[in-house]
Amino acid sequence: MTDAAPTPAELSFEDALQRLEQIVSRLESGQAPLEESIVLYEEGARLKAHCEERLKAAQLRVEKIVVGADGQPKGAEPAAFE
Repeated sequence: MTDAAPTPAELSFEDALQRLEQIVSRLESGQAPLEESIVLYEEGARLKAHCEERLKAAQLRVEKIVVGADGQPKGAEPAAFE
């Protein structure tokens, strides 16, 4: 593992999820030494939090869609991303 790995905030949701899947696979294989497992677990926890945050933001955007009296979407209000 290198120190030049991108931080979760620098990754798209899809890239973060793919990296998280790689980490889970490596940990489940049982082939990682203890120290590497700890580092991978920490990285996985950060990626999980990042993915959850991105999903929550997407959910908020969907919830902000404005529906007209006829039941049809008439626009959307952007959600605040923090």
